Formats: sequence, C-alpha cells, structure tokens
Amino acid sequence: MLFGFFRPDMAFCDVYTITPEALSELGVKGVVFDIDNTIAPYEIERPTDEMNGYFASLRDAGIKMAFVSNNKGPRVATFNEGLGLYYVCKAGKPSPKGVRKCIEHFGLDKSEVIAVGDQIFTDCLAAHRAGIKFAIVKPIQPVESLFFKIKRFFERPFVKKLDWLNPKNVMAKLRKSKGKKDE
Repeated sequence: MLFGFFRPDMAFCDVYTITPEALSELGVKGVVFDIDNTIAPYEIERPTDEMNGYFASLRDAGIKMAFVSNNKGPRVATFNEGLGLYYVCKAGKPSPKGVRKCIEHFGLDKSEVIAVGDQIFTDCLAAHRAGIKFAIVKPIQPVESLFFKIKRFFERPFVKKLDWLNPKNVMAKLRKSKGKKDE
C-alpha cells in the first residue's frame, strides 16, 4: 500500500502527449500541473507559443486546469500571466493541500482530476495523498543540480519498468488498459 503512493498511475513522455482525447479517454475533466521541469525548463519565464497552444487545446476541450508549484509567487504568477489559470505557489509538496485547493476550485469529483508532474517525492506523493491519480512525465532538463540528481537516483525504483506513453501509442494503450478494443 505504501509503495503505491510513490508509484505513478501512468507515464507520458511529455505533457504534449497528454492530449484532450487522452484525457477524455481517461474520464478526466481537470488537470493539476506542476510547472518547473514538467511544462517548462526552469529558465523559461513565460509560456512559449507551443505551450500556449497546448493549454488552448485543453481549454477548448473543456478541461479545467491549474498549477501547483513549490516555487515562489513571482515565478508562478509570471508564468501564468497570459494563461489566467488558478494556481497555488509555495505549495509545500508533498503536502496535498495545494492539490486539494485546485480540486475544490474545479468543483469536480476527485475521480475526474489528475495531477501531472516530473517528480515522485513531491508531485506524485502530493497527488496520491490528495486522493487523485498521478501522471508522470519525463523531466525536461536531464542535467540538474546535485540535490535533484540524488532525488532522481532514489526515484529510479518507482519509475523503472513504467510503460512510457508516446504520441504513437498513447490512445491504443489507454483503450487497452480500460479494456476497450483498439479501433
């Protein structure tokens, strides 16, 4: 049981693989995103055109979105400026409080919300402690500080043997995992 708190429910190569269609297939109506190294590298202050297009596609599909970040207010506010999403900064993940605030803000059932992040000991644990599923993505920046290198070392057992979903196989694998025949 305890091990399950550290095990992602699904694994995607990047956030762009988590399409509106994939979310619909999962019954997801709300997504709580981490920012740093999940959506953007640390040094990117504002969303790129590609990121803006991605969020627009989710918004157009009726998906509710929010950010939960351990980063400081100015970083999160600046990144969110043009997006206008609900956010919680200095969230203290793995505390589930920030994730719970987002679920409450969405007005959705926990079963309709997932969290997306790149870290087991913060993002995954916060999501599971809040009672929602967690989708891990590969970190954007593979070279990190010594602190993160050590954390990634200890995360290996939890991400080892994950079935990483990529644009070519995501829908087929999601349907298969839900017991649906691939079309």
